[in-house]
Amino acid sequence: MAKIAIVRVRGQVHVRHDIVRALEQLNLRKHQHATVVDESPVIAGQLRKVQSYVTWGPVSEETIKKLSSRARANGRWYALQPPRKGYGRKGIKMPFTRGGALGNRGDKINDLLMRMV
Repeated sequence: MAKIAIVRVRGQVHVRHDIVRALEQLNLRKHQHATVVDESPVIAGQLRKVQSYVTWGPVSEETIKKLSSRARANGRWYALQPPRKGYGRKGIKMPFTRGGALGNRGDKINDLLMRMV
């Protein structure tokens, strides 16, 4: 089963309560926290709900090993630093497909995580 890394990109101000609950279920309570989960239909539904606050993509085993130094709460989530050279050209309010930081990054999530470790 494929592993997906999810990184919370945006903060907590003015977030609807149903989105806050979905983020908490994904163990993403704060800005720049990350989690690694197995790909499933339930996770896909939660990602659709919170896509304006997170970025995600399939993660490699090498990246998971590097993340282990940042693990918190028995490895359920990772506390990361802001990425070196930022999230993207257009910031954290635009989708990745348009040059921003939000949504599905595909394999480029590994590059982002390595800049945040």
